[in-house]
Amino acid sequence: MNPADPSSFNHRTEQLSTGRTYHFVDQKPALTATATAAGHSHDELTILCVHGFPDIWYGWRYQIGPWVRAGYRVVVPDMLGYGGTDKPLAVEEYSTRRLSDDLVALLDLIGVSKAIVIGHDWGSYTAGRFALWHPDRLLALGLLSVPFSPPNKEYISLKDVVKRVPNYAYQMYFANPESTKEIEANFERFLRLMYGIEVPEINPMVGENMREVIVNPREFEYVGSQMRSNMNGPLSYYRTSKIRFEEEKAAGLPSYLSPDLPVLHIWGTKDGTATPGMLTKMRESIGRLEEIRLPEKRHWIMVQGKDEVSREVLKWLNELGLGLVNFVTKL
Repeated sequence: MNPADPSSFNHRTEQLSTGRTYHFVDQKPALTATATAAGHSHDELTILCVHGFPDIWYGWRYQIGPWVRAGYRVVVPDMLGYGGTDKPLAVEEYSTRRLSDDLVALLDLIGVSKAIVIGHDWGSYTAGRFALWHPDRLLALGLLSVPFSPPNKEYISLKDVVKRVPNYAYQMYFANPESTKEIEANFERFLRLMYGIEVPEINPMVGENMREVIVNPREFEYVGSQMRSNMNGPLSYYRTSKIRFEEEKAAGLPSYLSPDLPVLHIWGTKDGTATPGMLTKMRESIGRLEEIRLPEKRHWIMVQGKDEVSREVLKWLNELGLGLVNFVTKL
């Protein structure tokens, strides 16, 4: 598991029971003894990582190795519309209900009844919704950067969201279907803007001191090759707000997470996506919440704060009684 070499990870591509085909990394620890943790078998202690926008499984490259070496099975899919996973054209296919159903089907496929689910950015939002749609499939929930946002009782348009949270103004552009062709036509510069290699006007998640820190040229080319000319799927996530609201209202999803579910939120103090208002709403919606701030870190904390993120998640799991014991890992 060399973060600089994507081929060094264990890749799988499988059709799920939902009918969709997903590419994912499935990395198992090499254990020479039985692992146990608070009554959980080793097979149950799986970390499911959910990436955000614009990203692929590779966004977790610095966490997979440390977590596997700590004894966990780590499963990291390319989310719908990304990389080697199916890319349906219809916007409704990208609702968080359908994404959550896909993640359940993925857990079923690999034989995992409950997982530790950790998301970043859009993956954080999706992981939070997964916990509402399928609360019986989680042992714990980790949210990186974007705080948990409870379902709204009334529909709030994206335009009104931006009025309340000006940092999200860039989402208005992404939600416009015309942005797909424009971004595909200028893909390399778009990705450079999003990763902070160029200083953007559009993206508050990066800043003037972040050039060349998210990906090196080789990594940039690999990530770009997985998304180039296929931006309809990734951008469709921003076009589902009304669909998501209607699905959640029809299902009567609660406005809070299960009080028994342990939740960890890690965010950088320079991250524009973790606003004070959103943090307050999250705290009101979660009973067992632990928060960790990473000083001076911005949005891409799995890279900028790679060691801290890997370490803090393991520390949190150990404190929950979900740390693995009695194992020896072959490095």
